[in-house]
Amino acid sequence: MFETVLVANRGEIAVRVIRTLRSLGVRSVAVFSDADADARHVREADTAVRIGPAPAAESYLSAERLLEAAARTGAQAVHPGYGFLAENAAFARACEEAGLVFVGPPADAISLMGDKIRAKETVRAAGVPVVPGGRDPDLAAAAHELGAPVLLKPSAGGGGKGMRLVRDLTLLEEEIAAARREARASFGDDTLLVERWVDRPRHIEIQVLADGHGNVVHLGERECSLQRRHQKVIEEAPSVLLDEGTRAAMGAAAVQAARSCGYRGAGTVEFIVPGGDPSSYYFMEMNTRLQVEHPVTELVTGLDLVEWQLRVAAGAELDFAQEDVRLTGHAIEARVCAEDPARGFLPSGGTVLKLYEPQGDGVRTDSGLSEGTEVGSLYDPMLSKVIAYGPDRATALRRLRAALAETVTLGVQTNAGFLRRLLGHPAVVAGELDTGLVEREVAGLVPDAVPPEVYAAAALLRHGALGPADGSGWTDPFDAADGWRMGGERAWTPHHLRVPGHEPVTVRVRSTPGGAAEVLLPGADHPLRGAGVPPRRVTGHRFTCELDGVRHPFAALPDGTWLGRDGDCWHVRDHDPVAASLTGSAHAGADSLTAPMPGTVTVVKVAVGDEVTAGQSLLVVEAMKMEHVVSAPHAGTVAELDVTPGTTVAMDQVLAVVTPYEEAAP
Repeated sequence: MFETVLVANRGEIAVRVIRTLRSLGVRSVAVFSDADADARHVREADTAVRIGPAPAAESYLSAERLLEAAARTGAQAVHPGYGFLAENAAFARACEEAGLVFVGPPADAISLMGDKIRAKETVRAAGVPVVPGGRDPDLAAAAHELGAPVLLKPSAGGGGKGMRLVRDLTLLEEEIAAARREARASFGDDTLLVERWVDRPRHIEIQVLADGHGNVVHLGERECSLQRRHQKVIEEAPSVLLDEGTRAAMGAAAVQAARSCGYRGAGTVEFIVPGGDPSSYYFMEMNTRLQVEHPVTELVTGLDLVEWQLRVAAGAELDFAQEDVRLTGHAIEARVCAEDPARGFLPSGGTVLKLYEPQGDGVRTDSGLSEGTEVGSLYDPMLSKVIAYGPDRATALRRLRAALAETVTLGVQTNAGFLRRLLGHPAVVAGELDTGLVEREVAGLVPDAVPPEVYAAAALLRHGALGPADGSGWTDPFDAADGWRMGGERAWTPHHLRVPGHEPVTVRVRSTPGGAAEVLLPGADHPLRGAGVPPRRVTGHRFTCELDGVRHPFAALPDGTWLGRDGDCWHVRDHDPVAASLTGSAHAGADSLTAPMPGTVTVVKVAVGDEVTAGQSLLVVEAMKMEHVVSAPHAGTVAELDVTPGTTVAMDQVLAVVTPYEEAAP
């Protein structure tokens, strides 16, 4: 075994790898960009090396700087995690040339399986079934021969980028051109292939493990059909779709695929499976790295896949055969990402102010977070993975939903609440999955309003901060802005609040004898009797708001600016109606364009004074590998422009103001 291993990654996967290195007694070396100087993976490693500025191209994607860090710390091997350079054949070769062991497959296997066209040809020759399709330069002819619908895919990449589903072949040329543009921008290669589209398909993948002594085994399957925009959000093992015969057949096909490219280490062979006929499975691609969803396989097999990656890389032989592999129980994983479902899943960001991540009782959380972590817009939005295990699928589902309800990341919006609701959807509970289910049902899984008790709790917390302090000493009641009146009941105190993406509301609170309060919510005919723990008595991150005898528990900050419940969280800001009215009159009806997400302005297409049309693209904001175009809401004149290319912006920050023509006229 190695003495020292450099982990060429960041976030939760770096923490995950470091955990196994520690259990093996191997010294770990973390690397970090300027943005990650105080990150959790840096603190948990035995030592850490700064490798450059925040942009990934100058740090985590710099093979030269990574290899220099390995040399400086005496590392004998490099574990790439996933993402960044994990599937980069040139980096694997560079490690070998530098005398380092790359903890992954041979560079030739990475190169072969990274080219989807060559990969399909190779596994087909090995007897593995593949989806009928074609490739450049006969792309259009192959598509017409297959018949609609067809799927266009970049040969050089994955993650859903550049993929186009074409149901109308009269639009084929237009869709091919668009797919080429995105593929070229994402991967530097616009080569495409086309495949027959399988309606309501299921995405099932097989985990393989190969050593350098000719042994290859599979560790069962993972069901990854719950996806949004071609990105997995929930994964589980095993799949309810497969019987033992189909599982064995798909496993054998995956082993053949691995052997066909001379594979070594942990890898995943992905299949597309018609839901109505699981015996008709087709090879899609092979991921030549550790998968994000590897924990569910670990829990049902009892194997540490990172440990086996390291053992195989160090030259060890597998000490078990295929017949020794047993799948016991059921495991399900949910990917918690920095995104706001209420705003179309746009990337979010901020500082983690309160954090609680469940562990134990059949629950495991793999995370790169800690309180104080700055979640920016430079890297992937995935923050953590919550995984639940049980003796059966129903138990695992219940445990995972409960764990997501307990997950707290105040300060950063996440999709945890959305995932909890998704896991409770009747089709998911029944195991009736397909890759389009999430997109079809997404509207019903995202609440369109903020629960009124959220505003009540925020107002009660704010109101509690206005009153006299408890304990020794005395506070002049005239110094407290809590509505106290001499000789009578207290006056109503208005709290003007706003949750981004929703209209402002005013909650009125009046203290009553005994420390309770009355709460008048917007549109209510009468005040509700309410009670809330004063801010100084908030324990940890828990706060309970009681309204008319119903208790509503929240995770909360003492000042009421962030509240969370059941995986959802709300940033409750103060709203100044006077300032808002003054802003409105100053612009005389002008429309402010604000940043839809924290990120960086990459393109500015207009200048002050330019005339624009409704829907015209004005700016582009990029965050976490996602671009968002900011367009003119109406025809008019650009009255203000507050950003330039390269400007870093916060969510809801004003970018520009477009004055309608009728307002611009003197």
